[in-house]
Amino acid sequence: MKSIKTTAAILIAASTAITVMAQRSIQIPPAVKASFVKAYPAVKVVKWEKEKGDFEAGFKQGRTQMSATFKADGNQLEAETGISATALPASVIAYIKEHYKSAAIKEAAKITKTATGEVNYEAEVKGRDLLFDGAGKFIKIAKD
Repeated sequence: MKSIKTTAAILIAASTAITVMAQRSIQIPPAVKASFVKAYPAVKVVKWEKEKGDFEAGFKQGRTQMSATFKADGNQLEAETGISATALPASVIAYIKEHYKSAAIKEAAKITKTATGEVNYEAEVKGRDLLFDGAGKFIKIAKD
């Protein structure tokens, strides 16, 4: 029984240490942490970054790479889900073939605005993040 308690304590400490290590560089407001836990209760390892005054959580849900962006008050702005390049709308792929010739899509994502449900797509091509609306129409080159 004592070894079970010891093992459990070690696992809890290790899990906490991993989460804390990922957060050590910035202070995450309690409202942001609470909103994140409510939205993604199964996620235990999170890498936090500050992005233009907001807080971005990078994490895996199952095998899917994701991120979620929150205001300091805990309001979630958007969720970004990694997708395969072949899951992009056909018009996105056609745009990239036309404007970037034989360049490969390095990463792709589906971005959902939390408040409105609006969907955008992002494709990384030649080191640039290209943004498209839900129908696959080019919007702009994103700046990090």
